Amino acid sequence: MGNNQMANHTTPLHTREGQGGGSVNPNFLKLSGAYLFSEIAQKVKAYKAEKSGANIISLGIGDVTRPLCAAVIEALHKATDEMAVAASFRGYGPERGYDFLREAIVTHDFHARGIDIDADEVFVSDGAKSDTGNFQELLSKDVRIAVTDPVYPVYVDSNVMAGREIVYLPCTAENGFAPELPKEHVDVIYLCYPNNPTGTTLTREQLKVWVDYALQNNVLIFYDAAYEAYIQSEDVPHSIYEIPGARQCAVEFYSYSKTAGFTGIRCGYTVVPKALGLLNSLWNRRQSTKFNGTSYLSQRAAEAIYTPEGKEQVKATIAYYMKNAQLMREVLTDMGFKVYGGVDAPYLWVKVPSLTPTPSPKGEGSSWEFFDWMLRSARVVCTPGVGFGSAGEGYVRLTAFGTHENTKEALRRINDKL
Repeated sequence: MGNNQMANHTTPLHTREGQGGGSVNPNFLKLSGAYLFSEIAQKVKAYKAEKSGANIISLGIGDVTRPLCAAVIEALHKATDEMAVAASFRGYGPERGYDFLREAIVTHDFHARGIDIDADEVFVSDGAKSDTGNFQELLSKDVRIAVTDPVYPVYVDSNVMAGREIVYLPCTAENGFAPELPKEHVDVIYLCYPNNPTGTTLTREQLKVWVDYALQNNVLIFYDAAYEAYIQSEDVPHSIYEIPGARQCAVEFYSYSKTAGFTGIRCGYTVVPKALGLLNSLWNRRQSTKFNGTSYLSQRAAEAIYTPEGKEQVKATIAYYMKNAQLMREVLTDMGFKVYGGVDAPYLWVKVPSLTPTPSPKGEGSSWEFFDWMLRSARVVCTPGVGFGSAGEGYVRLTAFGTHENTKEALRRINDKL
């Protein structure tokens, strides 16, 4: 195809005065104007400017608040000291990750659960968000993508950027937030359990249905297990590879962000079984080309959470957040809210009441309307459910990542303003 023909399929770069030539990917123009959490931040910033000195508590964006555990801090200090000595200095590391971390991952996260995963099937990264967004680069443009609705926005936006067709699988109170199998042909399915944003889970029996479907229909599952450390129930799997046959149909993504408070440290990993054929080598090729590896310091920090001390300290931090989740469930339920999640996940999915004389046919209010009410009346930030998809309308997501003190105060404020 010649240059003139190519230009007919692109969008001119005349978006700013004085900018000429070149072209942009037209699929980017299909994205919403702002990323959900950026839009929330802008609204909060505007309110703070309007109400100077307002004390706002965030139960919205899922950032952590507890400090890194002692084992991680010790490992960071030790790794930093190593970087100051020529004999132990590290430059570029291996794109797949250092052997010491990959071996710890397979030993503690998989072999300890009876799952057969090899170290060369593990790729260390800077987090699950990057990998869930980037892995679709290995797929052809014409594959059909299925996502749950509501859904973590990255799954959708990264495929919109690539120009792919997306099929939505509604997750509602009526189906227990467990979507039905696709009624039309799809090639790839994104699943996230424990789920963000609803905080709900799938049992082993429920997840087996999806694995069996994928095997029977030659479908690839992208399984985001970023919140597996919060699972409390015995019948909820921590990894999709606990299900027989999953190695033949699933890629799994894992993050230390919420497990060990690494939102600022940045580290996670992706498992690409060799049973998936070319995907293992192609992902290695992609990472080797576009990614210079996770920092040595971050990987030593991640290794530390697998020590006996690290495991206990991380467990204590997770228990701290889950204490918040339990309190939120109990208090919000007592206030009359219908609350989902918060049992095996740090997220609560809350149905919002109508704040107007003319509620929707479902008897619920608007997600953004309730967001504005929470911000202006209670000075509490939540995340509008509709920002995760149309099936999220009428809900808001709350997180348990605050301090005990702020969580209690936020609940008191909400109760006082109802």
